[in-house]
Amino acid sequence: MKDQILTHLNDPRHLEKMYRTNKVLFKREFNSVYPEVAGNTVADFWHERLNYESDEINWGTGKELVFVIIASLLAGVIAKLPALFGINEEFFYPRNIGFIIFPAVSAYFAWKNKLSTGIIVLITAATLLGLFFINFLPDVKKSDTLILSCIHLVLFLWCVLGFAFVSEKQNDDEKRLGYLKYNGDVVVMTTLIVIAGGIMTGITINLFSLIGFNIEKFYFENVVVFGLPAAPILGTYLTQTNPQLVGKVSPVIAKIFSPLVLVMLVIYLVAIVYSGKDPYNDREFLLIFNALLIGVMAIIFFSVAETSRTKSRAEVLILFLLSSVTIIVNGIAVSAILFRLSEFGFTPNRVAVLGADILILINLLLVTTKLFKALSRKDDITGVGKAIAFFLPVYFVWTIIVTFLFPFLFGFR
Repeated sequence: MKDQILTHLNDPRHLEKMYRTNKVLFKREFNSVYPEVAGNTVADFWHERLNYESDEINWGTGKELVFVIIASLLAGVIAKLPALFGINEEFFYPRNIGFIIFPAVSAYFAWKNKLSTGIIVLITAATLLGLFFINFLPDVKKSDTLILSCIHLVLFLWCVLGFAFVSEKQNDDEKRLGYLKYNGDVVVMTTLIVIAGGIMTGITINLFSLIGFNIEKFYFENVVVFGLPAAPILGTYLTQTNPQLVGKVSPVIAKIFSPLVLVMLVIYLVAIVYSGKDPYNDREFLLIFNALLIGVMAIIFFSVAETSRTKSRAEVLILFLLSSVTIIVNGIAVSAILFRLSEFGFTPNRVAVLGADILILINLLLVTTKLFKALSRKDDITGVGKAIAFFLPVYFVWTIIVTFLFPFLFGFR
């Protein structure tokens, strides 16, 4: 696209057509060639158009605000269903925690992106399938498959949200990476909203206690229960209408934590040798080991989603080292699971963890290979993002298998 931009620099109509075809790619490629053409009237205009950021907060249209308010209220009502209808909380929340937020956010993107009727029907059908499936599963006590199904159902709904986010461009790598970036941005924004809400909660409760009113129970049951589900919905709305709010914060966080996690991971691997503990014979240690692996993978994915917009060699090197060390961690985890399978037999938990670890290992190998090529200048950094975007549907298929098939394959145990 760079060559096309340079060739048609003085053809505004063709530039506009290119921009509308792929806005994200056009912006990245244009910004990379702008230093060569700075001073050209058309180029200066496009640079300002693509990079202009308002200092004021954009609250969107009235319709958007009404939609967000209604979605937040509905999410709060879903969260209060056990209290309203006397439903067993231990039954309701593990099975339905994902339905409090994800359907509302999916509906927001479906409305914002003006999805076709076919895509909306598909998203709705997938959500309802998960809703009915999880709530009609037998209430078996101490069922590993039920726990696995509940956990992976949240991931399934996260994938469904991804379909709503990327809209009609299901095979667009940039849109898939944009979804990962959105997740990082919304986590930052939601955390800020929750912190602000927590401060307000503490001040409100203490102010009323000073005048003799104990509103703590009422406040948590009627305000907090609506506020918590509303936080990610409001966070999504703010990140989409005001990308500049966290657009510069998220890359900084990624740049800071990537090297820190790399150092921590290396020190941790060395410490394992001296601690005498290993994931082969310690089940709890293996669980923590896999949690660490997932956390590091999330940081790598988010960092790549950010770094794919830059060409810093230092960032690429750090990500390459981090992914290489993570491959070692992943290899240990896979070998530990295989050892436990050979020694103690097949269980739903072991099979689920093994499958996830193998998928992560394959994805890591692809990403590390692309990072090495980018580091040696044999390939562009965008190839790293494509390796991640390509693999996202594979994770979706695995969540479907664990969520909907594992209970039957293992007899609900």
